[in-house]
Amino acid sequence: MRFYTNQHRFYCGIDLHARTMYVCILSYDGELLLHRNMPAAPEPFLKAVTPYREGLVVAVECMFTWYWLADLCAAQNIPFVLGHALYMKAIHGGKAKNDKIDSQTIAALLRGGMLPQASVYPAEMRATRDLVRRRTHLMRTRAELLAHVQNTNSQYNVPDIGKKSPTKRTGRVSRSALTTRPCTRLSRSTWRSSPITTSCFVT
Repeated sequence: MRFYTNQHRFYCGIDLHARTMYVCILSYDGELLLHRNMPAAPEPFLKAVTPYREGLVVAVECMFTWYWLADLCAAQNIPFVLGHALYMKAIHGGKAKNDKIDSQTIAALLRGGMLPQASVYPAEMRATRDLVRRRTHLMRTRAELLAHVQNTNSQYNVPDIGKKSPTKRTGRVSRSALTTRPCTRLSRSTWRSSPITTSCFVT
């Protein structure tokens, strides 16, 4: 676990959401200088921190909305620290939690050198990482759905997909070959109203 221990004049902790952000700024001595909720956008943020730009460091919890803020701070030459969400929870995990409290907690951890760091992934590589993550999710979803179909085949002793397929042209089992029971061939529009729906589940 890595902690951010650099010293600054002002410490900004942000509880960041998709549309709003709660900003808290503490001085080197721990004085509360700013504590305000605002829209999650560059203009309100830069306007709020303007009086404290000299010697300011910004910290935010590692959630899904931090990309734009990291890029903004890099463009404005403001040090940016990404807090590790799991380790932060283990350190401060208080019962009372809301946006106002969390933003001040992040600023306090930053000021005290107790903010666990997460890696700020390079901007030029984020698109590739996100693409791989989404592809992995889609592939896992595909595998789960395919497993359900294979299980249905096994229940009715139908050949597995891709093996001994009745449809040689496509190499896949036709839908009509999945089972002889009529309930598996019902459309969604007739499923609930059909009188045979209940009988399909009777063993």
